[in-house]
Amino acid sequence: MTEHPPRPDLNLDVLDEIQRRVLWLATRIVDAANHGRVTGDGVKVGGHQASSASLATAMTALWFAHLDQADRVAVKPHASPVYHAVQYLLGNLDRSYLPRLRARGGLQSYPSRTKDPDGVDFSTGSVGLGAAAPLFAAVTRRYVDAHFGERPRSRFVAIIGDAELDEGNIWEAVADPATTGLGNVMWLVDFNRQSLDRVVPGVRINQWRRQFEAAGWHVVEVKYGRKLAVAYTRPGGEHLRAWIDRMPNEQYQSLFGLTGAALRRQFLDGAPAEVAEFVADINDDELGPLVTDLGGHDLTAMLDAYAQCDAVTDRPSVVFAYTVKGWGLPIAGNPRNHSALLSVEQIDALRAVHGLTPDTEWDRLDPASPAGVWAASRRETLTRPPREQALPIAVPETTRVRANKPISTQEVFGRVLVDLARDEQVAPYLVTTAPDVATSTNLAGFINKTGVFAPSAQRSWSEDRMLRWTEGPSGQHIELGISEMNLFLLLGQLGLSWDLSGQPLLPVGTVYDPFVLRGLDAFLYGTYSGSRFVVAGTPSGVTLAPEGGAHQSTITASVGLELPGVTFIEPAYATALDWLLCDALGQIAGGPARTTTAAPTEDGAYYFRLTTRPIDQAPFEAARARIGDAVLRRQAVAGAYRLVDAHQAYPELVDAPVVHLAASGAVLPEVLAAAAELADEGIAAHVVDVTSLDRLYRAWQRTLRQGVRTATVPSVPGVLRAAFAERAPVVTVHDAASHAMAWLGSALGVPAVPLGVDEFGQSGTVHELYELHDLLPGSIVNAALAALSLR
Repeated sequence: MTEHPPRPDLNLDVLDEIQRRVLWLATRIVDAANHGRVTGDGVKVGGHQASSASLATAMTALWFAHLDQADRVAVKPHASPVYHAVQYLLGNLDRSYLPRLRARGGLQSYPSRTKDPDGVDFSTGSVGLGAAAPLFAAVTRRYVDAHFGERPRSRFVAIIGDAELDEGNIWEAVADPATTGLGNVMWLVDFNRQSLDRVVPGVRINQWRRQFEAAGWHVVEVKYGRKLAVAYTRPGGEHLRAWIDRMPNEQYQSLFGLTGAALRRQFLDGAPAEVAEFVADINDDELGPLVTDLGGHDLTAMLDAYAQCDAVTDRPSVVFAYTVKGWGLPIAGNPRNHSALLSVEQIDALRAVHGLTPDTEWDRLDPASPAGVWAASRRETLTRPPREQALPIAVPETTRVRANKPISTQEVFGRVLVDLARDEQVAPYLVTTAPDVATSTNLAGFINKTGVFAPSAQRSWSEDRMLRWTEGPSGQHIELGISEMNLFLLLGQLGLSWDLSGQPLLPVGTVYDPFVLRGLDAFLYGTYSGSRFVVAGTPSGVTLAPEGGAHQSTITASVGLELPGVTFIEPAYATALDWLLCDALGQIAGGPARTTTAAPTEDGAYYFRLTTRPIDQAPFEAARARIGDAVLRRQAVAGAYRLVDAHQAYPELVDAPVVHLAASGAVLPEVLAAAAELADEGIAAHVVDVTSLDRLYRAWQRTLRQGVRTATVPSVPGVLRAAFAERAPVVTVHDAASHAMAWLGSALGVPAVPLGVDEFGQSGTVHELYELHDLLPGSIVNAALAALSLR
């Protein structure tokens, strides 16, 4: 890592002036949101003045004395006002935003890559995820450097609250083998020993130190400021240090609300006589500032800690910065200060203490002053060049995957990736990952061709003819431990590599579909951050029959449909999957500004829900011959196409009652059989293969909202008109919760009978479980008759 020697040009008095202004602005930003704005809805605006204050020193030291242009930082959610104050003083935020925290179009409650105006590196908000994101961004950088040449060296920093260390995903990330040896990672823990509800009883530093060290991390504690450090060197100072180290956390925190003789009494309660003797000649006004002199509020101590981390280049570092929640504010150390707000009178007093007036309180630093000159210099140092989001390639529309016999979508997915790995344009940018399920989700072929990524070549001690697991810097598969949270955290950072590492990639991940839900928080985090990647959940549904209810997914289709920034795709046939996967990768390669389809540009992730059930490809080939590749591809990519046109398949039914059978994925064979049975009964059943419920739903919603906003009659989107040409009842059939497709009746304005899986599954054969959940042809026929009766 780049060396960062002491800076002779750094004036600590100037830096202290800056941190005081940062503290004031962060506090006032929250105050203005609550006391300067009338919402009219009776809901408090909120904010975190105390949580922000505890990090004023650490964040000032980072941005105004430590970070370089290429460094990336995740900011503790509750310290977002400090971040915005810093960016304002650096000239990266317009003054008009400062009074608009938590307002529409203003500063977000928590740092947001996609919604804040001042260049956030990592979104934070769901605690724990912002901490782990820079770790996986560093994994991504290591991969990028190995494949595309070294980028300018970056440090990946996470500023987190100590209570975030209670989150399980923190330790999953720390323990994963993929994150070892990352010497460019530093976590800065705001060790204020308070959570939302209380002062934390006891101090868990020893436990956490051991956990980090066991995972191979370098640990630094910044416990004491300069005043205490000097006091400890005086005769008897060792007794003072021993007492402060041994004092119960609740007792120590209580000191911050006291002054004078009351503070002395509280401090000495239970202390050895040697401590009382040591502080006897320290007057009351000096004792409080001395014994509460924590290292997290000492600029020199923090900069020294950062330098210590820079010096350790073979493993990640974590800094425990001892702070007080509410530092510099009248609510410092109060057990209930987490959401507390300073009163208007307290703000007025604080403004005066900082030498400001209502006319000058929002001013930047005087550009002619030493502090203003320093801030301008730091802005120049930290300004980044624009980043390119798109890849200079064209992903093919199809790999022409061959499927001459019954085949599963999971197998086709693996074949398409192997074919894309043969494409000289596309192959270098493909990177796959899985949480210990690579072979069972059909990534083996891709891995055999490209290898597994490792920072250095690894010797293989066994030979497997099915899986040639060659590990080295040229590998294009990143293997993770069994953690779905880590899968989505890594995918999220791979999908932001264009920004954080200066190199767009084509990331693809696989996971058992039932366990998408285990990683849902991180999945949501990645898409909220604007990340672009492909994930395949496979196998899915009760079609995974023998595995039983614990391994059968039922609500994941709904999750995919409802997640913003995600396009949910569930094809049944090989060629449709080929088209859809190539299209998704083409969308990612093109960046947000370009689209490879007639549909509006899609930003975000693509979630493919696949199965291991082989199905006959002949019905698709028949539709292909009837419709033609160009039109069929356009319809399949748009979300739906008519797999069977009953009037063409059964000309004798031209005047018969009509019903639509709409289905996705593995249940299409049963739907086709039901259509044939209905034809025998004199009913024309058109079969619609819904390849993307998501795209259908969005198309419908666009027309509805346009009608609502313009007070006009909504139209029926073209993709729905093409697939459901006649106005007829619809039966929806899905190996998922029945409500996921039930909205089609409303969209078409017709009676609907939804069939699906609305209870936990169990072990059995596919036929037995389909019978249990009314997915067999007989049940579908009965549902069609019921739908017709509702006309």
